[in-house]
Amino acid sequence: MVCSAESPVMQADFLKGVTAAPVDLDIDLSTQARFVNRELSWLFFNWRVLEEAENPRVPLLERLRFLSISATNLDEFYTVRVAGLRELAHAGNVMPGLDGRTPAEQLTLIDVNARALMALQQDVFQKLSAEMAEAGIHLLNRKDVTEADMAYLNDVFLDQVFPVLSPLAIDPAHPFPFLPNEGFALALQMERTKDKLPLRALLPIPAQIDRFVRLPGDKCVRFLPLEELLLLFVGRLYPGHKVKGQCAFKVLRDSDLEVEDEAEDLVREFETALKRRRRGEVVRLKISTDAPAGLRSLIMQELRVAEQEVVEVDGLIGISDLSELVLDERPDLLWPPFSPRVPERVQDHDGDMFAAIRQKDMLLHHPYETFDMVVRFLTQAARDPNVVAIKQTLYRTSKRSPIVEALCEAAEDGKSVTALVELKARFDEAANIRQSRRLERAGAHVVYGFLNYKTHAKISTVVRREGDRLVTYTHFGTGNYHPITARIYTDLSLFTCDAALGRDATKVFNYLSGYAQPDALENLSIAPIDLKSTLLARIAEEVEHAKAGLPAAIWAKMNSLIEEDVIDALYAASQSGVKIDLVVRGICGLRPGVKGLSENIRVKSIVGRFLEHSRIVCFGNGNALPSKKARVYISSADWMGRNLNRRVETLIEITNNTVKAQIVSQIMAANMADVAQSWVMKADGTFDRAVVPEGEFAFNTHRFFMENPSLSGRGSAGASDVPKLTHTED
Repeated sequence: MVCSAESPVMQADFLKGVTAAPVDLDIDLSTQARFVNRELSWLFFNWRVLEEAENPRVPLLERLRFLSISATNLDEFYTVRVAGLRELAHAGNVMPGLDGRTPAEQLTLIDVNARALMALQQDVFQKLSAEMAEAGIHLLNRKDVTEADMAYLNDVFLDQVFPVLSPLAIDPAHPFPFLPNEGFALALQMERTKDKLPLRALLPIPAQIDRFVRLPGDKCVRFLPLEELLLLFVGRLYPGHKVKGQCAFKVLRDSDLEVEDEAEDLVREFETALKRRRRGEVVRLKISTDAPAGLRSLIMQELRVAEQEVVEVDGLIGISDLSELVLDERPDLLWPPFSPRVPERVQDHDGDMFAAIRQKDMLLHHPYETFDMVVRFLTQAARDPNVVAIKQTLYRTSKRSPIVEALCEAAEDGKSVTALVELKARFDEAANIRQSRRLERAGAHVVYGFLNYKTHAKISTVVRREGDRLVTYTHFGTGNYHPITARIYTDLSLFTCDAALGRDATKVFNYLSGYAQPDALENLSIAPIDLKSTLLARIAEEVEHAKAGLPAAIWAKMNSLIEEDVIDALYAASQSGVKIDLVVRGICGLRPGVKGLSENIRVKSIVGRFLEHSRIVCFGNGNALPSKKARVYISSADWMGRNLNRRVETLIEITNNTVKAQIVSQIMAANMADVAQSWVMKADGTFDRAVVPEGEFAFNTHRFFMENPSLSGRGSAGASDVPKLTHTED
């Protein structure tokens, strides 16, 4: 589908399907009730993810993937957010959250909502299982196993499972074992056949083995859950015993990290903290509904779990593991294949990234333009004899990161390499420690930034000798330097050799490595210094435009919006007549469309094939949007307290006209125009699917970008034939 000037996307109202009459809310708008609770807003987002698993327009196995993602999200939510609230509540802390609720009150709301979410996950799983069976993919239980299957399963059990099992008895000589976070186990009530002596046993299910065992067969695909296999062969593990009752259970533990403020060796301190994480308190126990009372009581007692922290599961425990059943061999049940594009300008220069960037600033839109260009930028720098220095931030990377490979190669070649490794990247701390040690061995300078601030900014600089001068090439990203997630996250990569941006980036690196607070930044704002104040100043300018009778508008896109001062500034702007359209994928603490508060604010969320991750903000600057005269920024930061006040983040103003046009008239306009994947936020914080009027075209932003090249990546073919979503008259 190519979007032409006559296509249905070219609407004056870019948030078609989102507009609704302002509503009255029975709340005091001067109190904290003007905000939506952060934790409930996150849960509402995960409901949207789960509802994609029920969306008939989504291919069957992709729906299964959405179901798995919703379960993974919820587990992480409990191990981090709920764990933190639980700790506050147990300590008697009554400090209210953004919306005025205490930790204990929030836990009550979360519990009700999350239990309903988990119940729906099981219902969706049953429906998808039935559809999968119709498509020839069957999930069996041990009663479905035939005699012909047993010989094969016997070999699987003996060769692939038995060597890594640790069957345990539970008695005074064998205390209840430790189960790590996300530990999964079978509890068994057994009886010795010769004298009927009872035995309680525990069989931890190794995470190192696939959760589902595939059985042979040509006509259809069949899987048996690992726990069902273990129950088939339990007699091999406990000879002479008979199972009288059993249950499965899974534990979630507090996984938040605490680091001593005065840690002398930050790496060693984090290694110790990671070990503490493994032993965090249990915050949630999922257990089979038919668990024998004695086993259930024993498990709760040994794990020190209260009744309100137990969830009985009537179905499959470990829904997150269903991602194993998303089979590449069934392309008919998956999204159509998509190959990211190599920008034409890079091809025009025979793959030379520096030549392509010298020609003009270039903005790549991932995953539609391949992330390999970011890797190529650094690999080329590592091997270029004219490159003298490379500086790089690393927040999240892959296990065998080609970025780290390039940095090591450059350091080993004698180039000056500085790597800022953020050890506090949640759940990637261990990987980042390994990467930092590897970089040090290669001869790179490795620094860890600030103890009190995470470094979340995404910056690379390459200093290259060209003739008698040094030229700084800079990459700014809205996402991580992670080639795996870059295949499914929508993010932006700005490549430039603009001298001002190069100076700004160098000052940021000096700040990170030597605490030298940057002054006189030219096109860059950084948190925690001036990023928030820059945003507030731009919002205030739109208010002044509205008061002067000029068009006043803000378009913004982010993952989360929860920072109190920014939300209040948006409320004030709305009350002054500024038109504000927001695309917020996840958490949103702002109430849109409330009379007397936010009549001019509309919020939507896009949930689809790709994970919307880029952060963009456009200010009309005295014009309606989209406009050539807008002030346009890309950022690494969401609008949250942690990002704006407690992290090192970047906000880059875009001055190149082609890149500005790409962001405003192509990327943001397409996001605003999307209907097919959009959800509309209501004043109470919940979301409804955007309405597609009968007979009308439902524009899909992901499909648009899969089928159309980005504006600034065009080469000799020119940009004139790249579809844009029109400018308003300036």
